[in-house]
Amino acid sequence: MSELNKPQEFETLQLHAGQVPDPTTNARAVPIYASTSFVFNDSNHGADLFSLKAFGHIYSRIGNPTVDVFENRIAALEGGVAAIATASGQSAQFLAISTIASAGDNIVST
Repeated sequence: MSELNKPQEFETLQLHAGQVPDPTTNARAVPIYASTSFVFNDSNHGADLFSLKAFGHIYSRIGNPTVDVFENRIAALEGGVAAIATASGQSAQFLAISTIASAGDNIVST
């Protein structure tokens, strides 16, 4: 296998997975988007985003470009297809439990 086609090693993935350099500035570092909301190109674009027919960002609590890079990087490091970032450990626990629990189930924890 040539050096150019060699899969990136774990250490390289830690730094670069999930992000490509900015095409305008050639910056390598992931920018921090402090915006809480995003504009729509038109009403159809907004409708497509909310109905999940198009990929994009709607509101920062749902996701933003900075978190998107983090999720993609974690997925690459773990060998997964995707990842979900949460704001707290309790949120992560809720997502894990609610994924496997059904209506009427009892959850016992200590």
